[in-house]
Amino acid sequence: MADELTPETPEESEEPIKQRKNGLYPGVSDELAENMKSGWADTELRDLEPIAQAAETAARRSALSARFPGERLVIPAGNLKTRSNDTEYAFRASVEYAYLTGNQTEDGVLVLEPTADGHKETIYLLPRSDRENGEFWLSGQGELWVGRRHSLTEAEKLHGIPASDVRELADALREATGPVRVVRGYDAGIEAALTDKVTAERDEELRVFLSEARLVKDEFEIGELQKAVDSTVRGFEDVVRVLDKAEATSERYIEGTFFLRARVEGNDVGYGTIAAAGPHACTLHWVRNDGPVRSGDLLLLDAGVETHTYYTADVTRTLPISGRFSEIQKKIYDAVYDAQEAGIAAVKPGGKYRDFHDAAQRVLTERLVEWGLVEGPVERVLELGLQRRWTLHGTGHMLGLDVHDCAAARVESYVDGTLEPGMCLTVEPGLYFQADDLTVPEEYRGIGVRIEDDILVTEDGHRNLSDGLPRRSDEVESWMASLKG
Repeated sequence: MADELTPETPEESEEPIKQRKNGLYPGVSDELAENMKSGWADTELRDLEPIAQAAETAARRSALSARFPGERLVIPAGNLKTRSNDTEYAFRASVEYAYLTGNQTEDGVLVLEPTADGHKETIYLLPRSDRENGEFWLSGQGELWVGRRHSLTEAEKLHGIPASDVRELADALREATGPVRVVRGYDAGIEAALTDKVTAERDEELRVFLSEARLVKDEFEIGELQKAVDSTVRGFEDVVRVLDKAEATSERYIEGTFFLRARVEGNDVGYGTIAAAGPHACTLHWVRNDGPVRSGDLLLLDAGVETHTYYTADVTRTLPISGRFSEIQKKIYDAVYDAQEAGIAAVKPGGKYRDFHDAAQRVLTERLVEWGLVEGPVERVLELGLQRRWTLHGTGHMLGLDVHDCAAARVESYVDGTLEPGMCLTVEPGLYFQADDLTVPEEYRGIGVRIEDDILVTEDGHRNLSDGLPRRSDEVESWMASLKG
């Protein structure tokens, strides 16, 4: 990684350019500073087309405007976060901001200013790096260090929103009058400028509205989710093909293999990949991925590709590393498969959100009672939640711009709500027998199984977006053999 220049700040700069304490250059001569100002080609992009979701983001802003008439609404993208010293984590814009704009750049802020008949929209962004004060080559966030930013004119063309310099926004917000709401938690500077104008309760209402607005996906979002799932299917195929290499190394080979697919075909993984082999499968969010991969064990792979527009898949398959399930592994796997079948069948418009969870839990509970692992009857076990020792988690969640999307929605709109066409959720029952669980026979211990698919609610039922991956145990074995062969 290159060492940034550390100049004396040019006199023209409005803000000091951060200097590296132990940089090798003590400053910039007047001659060099003047030289760097000129001799550059015009790189303005003049033939830009609007982003693919421009019509959808405009409709979302219109719905937001209608919900909060007469109020100034402030939705920040967020800022870079330091990883260590002078390096930052990869930036990901807030889902609220990305949902309303399609823009993904740090420090951006969408402002809806009230008017007599709605709102005036402005997207506040950093303009292109300044050539006059040297920021483009002297600052660690300048164009020659991290890449070119769009000009404000380019941003307007791409997003269909008038664009202004975000460096002027905080002062303007301090002078603003009238009711204001802001999405909190992303931009401390913007929040500080509004500190005497907002309340936590009113701001939470804005956050909740934007979360619930994402419950039903539009056609663009459904298309992006399908892209994410299709790439994820290919990533799972990649993993099966290299299981022998994972056996020679560790779970990290599996994680790295899937990540390659995610970065080539998408933006990133949608969450930390769970590549859990053997007893690690019983740890629900095993993301250390540093354990051995052994023939004869199961691999629980929970992973999802995130598209360039931030929509993520979330798929789990539990695979026999050798390619064949043992008798006890198949017994447990088939129980989870039957539970998932019951859960998926319960996903339909007009049904309760909880129906798929209840259906899957009932099947798993019936098997646990049948196997003698918990004393029945089934209704008693379910009432007391005794099955949860081995099922542990809920059977699914909403999916979209976040892997656990719409999390701020009201309980009555989400968990206690009714399914509608356009909703997308996961169905993911599991059974987990911890290696140290003395309440089950030894042959069960250390076996963890989860099967997860991404299910879209349709007008007449549901569609399994991830049906490109086999689920039934015999189909899994045939699929793995074909890939390894």
